[in-house]
Amino acid sequence: NVEDIKKLQSKLLVRLVKRMYINVPYYQKKLRNLGIDLEEIKGIGDIYKLPFMTKDDLKKAYPDKLLAVPKSECVRIQSTSGTTGKRVIAYYTKNDIEIWEECCARAIVAAGGDSQDVCQVSFGYGLFTGGAGMNGGAQKVGCLTLPMSIGNTKRQIQFMTDLNTTILCCTPSYAANLGEYIEKNDLLDKLSLKTGIFGAEPWTNEMRRELEKKLRINAYDIYGLTEIMGPGVAFECIQKDGMHIQEDHFYAEVVDPIDGHVLPEGALGELVLTSLTKQAFPLIRYRTRDLCKISRKKCLCGRTHIKMSKPIGRSDDMIIIKGVNVWPTQVEAVLLENGYSSNYLLEVDRTNCQDSLVIKVENDKKIRDEEIKKREIIKLENELRSTLGIRGTVVFVDIGVIKRSEGKSQRVIDHRKLY
Repeated sequence: NVEDIKKLQSKLLVRLVKRMYINVPYYQKKLRNLGIDLEEIKGIGDIYKLPFMTKDDLKKAYPDKLLAVPKSECVRIQSTSGTTGKRVIAYYTKNDIEIWEECCARAIVAAGGDSQDVCQVSFGYGLFTGGAGMNGGAQKVGCLTLPMSIGNTKRQIQFMTDLNTTILCCTPSYAANLGEYIEKNDLLDKLSLKTGIFGAEPWTNEMRRELEKKLRINAYDIYGLTEIMGPGVAFECIQKDGMHIQEDHFYAEVVDPIDGHVLPEGALGELVLTSLTKQAFPLIRYRTRDLCKISRKKCLCGRTHIKMSKPIGRSDDMIIIKGVNVWPTQVEAVLLENGYSSNYLLEVDRTNCQDSLVIKVENDKKIRDEEIKKREIIKLENELRSTLGIRGTVVFVDIGVIKRSEGKSQRVIDHRKLY
């Protein structure tokens, strides 16, 4: 029950803070500079007294100044998929990997997976955590595991049909890409797919419905980040109504993205996570930049762990246009509701101090008549204006023009020279 969870989290937090203070000089200095006495931290209710950790801390401590164990005890590193500056390096002990794979196994079981399934892991392998985490989780469940990684769509589908894949794990945008190929080549009846476990980028419930229809599957969300562990921090159950955060390993808070104060349950804000059981690279109150809500509302699946909503996006991915906060997922929802695919691109520019937004949409309905096309564009522009609060210009492009993604998709190009 919840009280037992709180007792466990309190015990783990007190132990973690002491271990970090003793073994991580960088963190010890951080606490001393703020005048924080370890004796003040008596349980999980005192966590708000501790400082946030951010990506800036990880950059300053690169590559190993946040290690809480001797490097000789580490057996693996993973790294973020970022493309600018120094990447975040996360270290793992054998026990860290055991916990990670157990968390991913729980996610697969929650989506209906068992040892009779064939699980095709089409997340990236290598330094990216997606492939490694789901690979280990699938094997722990006992699935026949296909470590496909990303790319080579033709081969992906060949293995999917020849080996009767039942569970597909990848980014939702790559699942949409696979769906296009399957539809184009009339292969759907040759597949044995029943389940999709998708993550690593924000995606809407509208996109879920689209993927479920195209692939004839049940689609589930999985959440994680390299800094905390990888995929499996939270996962959807068969209710598909939020993701259960694995509270025996992680403590979650939601804070105001601007001033950092903790928000009440049900409020939209930035997710902050503490890795309670990580040995090599634990983080306390790490600001994820992911925007969501958390809720203790009882789940019909019977699990008691707190749930987080699907992230609507990231506070650092949010675009401010004409003073209005815009997230790509808002655009995606409108397009999917109107029968368009998730292949779109937002281009933002500034001329004479005036911002402009162009929304490139693939002409999925294959509208050729210019009058009909004009009416459709006006309809989309009006609905987008109602949702976003600003006017954008919709431009139809031919199907296939917008670059497909095999990993995380790029939805925004900002031409403004803001910095």
